[in-house]
Amino acid sequence: MKLGVLCSGGKDSLYACGCAMREEEVACLISIRSANPESYMFHTPNVHLVPLQAEAAGLPLVEVETAGEKENELEDLERALECAVERYGIEGVVTGAILSVYQATRVQKICNSLDLWCFNPLWHTDQEKYMESLFTEGFRVIIAGVFAAPFDETWLGREITREVIDELRAISGKWRVSLTGEGGEFETLVLDAPFFRKRIRIYEAAPEYANHNGVIRVTRAELEDK
Repeated sequence: MKLGVLCSGGKDSLYACGCAMREEEVACLISIRSANPESYMFHTPNVHLVPLQAEAAGLPLVEVETAGEKENELEDLERALECAVERYGIEGVVTGAILSVYQATRVQKICNSLDLWCFNPLWHTDQEKYMESLFTEGFRVIIAGVFAAPFDETWLGREITREVIDELRAISGKWRVSLTGEGGEFETLVLDAPFFRKRIRIYEAAPEYANHNGVIRVTRAELEDK
């Protein structure tokens, strides 16, 4: 079965992509670039780097822009899926949803309307095992945005290592935030994955932070040999 992977550039969508590759044929990545940094549906920090990730993975990319208006952005998502069907013949869609019923049900509804299978390999996954798998399977992931206490500016740009997972576990227990950031507490950016032929190197980036809310904006990045 040919699948299109909804890709935000973060860990969940690209880990889901790897899961899909083990079971089916991934025909393309699909990215929605939202003009609204507070989009209800879509991850926004550094989504402009998804084309580099697609090139690193050797996959074509369907990229659609949206104003990011609630519910209207679903029409843009539908347009992107229709484009992926037409260009690459996808028969199903992969998402990195873990717990978000809001996102999962809306993607499912659009897939149903287009007669596409919807595959959520991380749905209700064990978050401890998932975070450990990211590290042990060779994903290189950095924190690209923080949006809740107690995360401060020192978290921006940090790579998710075993030590960082330990810190996140401690924060999760004390502050009641999800270990994976599924509640929007933090967002991530994938620099390398087991199925990437090259990895992303960041040359220029600038943090923007105030009151437990911030992002690291990557302004220059390139692919390099692994």
